[in-house]
Amino acid sequence: MARLKDKRTIVTGAGSGIGRASARLFAKEGALVLAVDRDGDKVAAVAAEIADAGGRCIAMAADAGSEADVKAYVAKAVSEFGGLDAIYANAGISGGLTPFFEQTVEQWQEILRINLIGPFLAIREVAPLMIRQGSGAIVCTASVAGLRANAGGSPYSASKAGVVSLVQTAANAFYGTGVRVNAVCPGLIETGMTVPIFDHARQRGTEGKLGQLNPLTRPGQPEEIAAMALFLASDEASYVNGQAFPVDGGLTSTLPFAGQRPR
Repeated sequence: MARLKDKRTIVTGAGSGIGRASARLFAKEGALVLAVDRDGDKVAAVAAEIADAGGRCIAMAADAGSEADVKAYVAKAVSEFGGLDAIYANAGISGGLTPFFEQTVEQWQEILRINLIGPFLAIREVAPLMIRQGSGAIVCTASVAGLRANAGGSPYSASKAGVVSLVQTAANAFYGTGVRVNAVCPGLIETGMTVPIFDHARQRGTEGKLGQLNPLTRPGQPEEIAAMALFLASDEASYVNGQAFPVDGGLTSTLPFAGQRPR
């Protein structure tokens, strides 16, 4: 249980959901973790959980879409750990499901600022450090909404499609450096971001239908996304670069159809 033994890492959006699960798993696997979230109380609680379990984690409050804050959290990791081996740029917002013709420029700007500019800033700040040492793993959270329509609102989907392109272009920008850049594309996962979907289904008594569009017929859990992020951040993924991996129960493997259980 030491797939990230002594690896110096950052996880953003670590106050809840996928980020929290990833920070906990990274630490369990031996990493030194800087857990970053704009909710300082939540991320401090996560760091305390990790410490209580015997892991090594520092908490920091920061806005993942702020250039100054990104520079600050990268500097903090370098100051505390003496360098950086991996980052999971996971922080993001959904922006809700505002009808297309009611969406505003301001909504688009805020969603793109956090979901796409945030990972760009993270990559831009950590890559020079990794290039100098000749190795490093960068992982970003995209989404199945960035691969297919109808898995999120328009600005959210566009931002996540941008993340998929970002990891591809960044991987090639770092040609020959030993720095890898990949993305995870979660399907329907029960997190703070998706609470309204799950709560609405429970109120209607249709919770059993959540995830029915994928062949596993269920939603996923944050830990299942964290497992993919762990792999991509580890040396086990040493030949994996410029890819976006759906972790979605098989949702993106097929065109829509009315599924039936085998008899």
